[in-house]
Amino acid sequence: MTGFGRAEGLVGERKVTVEVRSLNSKQLDLQLKVPQAFRDRDAELRQWANEKVVRGKSELTVFTEHVAGAKRDLVDANVVKAYYDSLAAVARQVDPNAKTDLLGLVLRMPEVMNPGREMGSDADWGVIRKLAEAAMDAFLAFRAAEGEKLKSDLTFRVDRISNLLVEVDSADAGRAERTRERIQGRLEELKANVDRDRFEQELVFYLEKMDINEEKVRLAAHCSYFLETMDLEEQQGRKLGFIAQEMGREINTLGSKSNDAAMQRTVVLMKDELEKIKEQVLNVL
Repeated sequence: MTGFGRAEGLVGERKVTVEVRSLNSKQLDLQLKVPQAFRDRDAELRQWANEKVVRGKSELTVFTEHVAGAKRDLVDANVVKAYYDSLAAVARQVDPNAKTDLLGLVLRMPEVMNPGREMGSDADWGVIRKLAEAAMDAFLAFRAAEGEKLKSDLTFRVDRISNLLVEVDSADAGRAERTRERIQGRLEELKANVDRDRFEQELVFYLEKMDINEEKVRLAAHCSYFLETMDLEEQQGRKLGFIAQEMGREINTLGSKSNDAAMQRTVVLMKDELEKIKEQVLNVL
């Protein structure tokens, strides 16, 4: 979900910069910052950006600044001349010999100072919209590059869990027979007199509680489904999060049923990889 894009251009005598940035968030939270002259375009820009960004705590900013060194007429010469001619004509009629600083008076009149052309026209907006599209393209390209890195890392960690599952399967082979022998050996040490039929019934019940075949099958299926989901075109971040949760359920059950030191160590490694997967999935759109 993280991303950044930037585009710059000129609108008249102003430099316009558009930036799009995003951080992780469960929902879409988009903030817009645009010049006052284009506040009426806010809804249009927001709807367009929402469709592009989709998800994340995001911000689209448009800010302007005057180009350094750009030549600007700070005084409107035409307005100054009009005021001066008008006041001079009046002065000649009232008192031709009066000594008056007409120019100083004129410079204090309204509309003499020219702050420069203000933005806000349709043409200006067209340029800004193109800059916004360029910034968004850069933003989406940034996301795509990050996505490829995430996919590679997640694939590695899911494959790691699958390989650890093979180790669990190897450790599980013969575990029931080893358990039977251990219990029988303990009973012989204690010289306990037990009913053989009752012993076999209890042993079968105990071994059934230890059986992890269903968990192994489901975990393998979840790993395959996780990799398949990553290859889909649509946004799959939430689904990957759900699959990771189900993987966690199976791994936890494997740990509780293992009753074997080697398997327990392998399960701990699985949990470590899964935690890293869950952290990375938060970055997935």
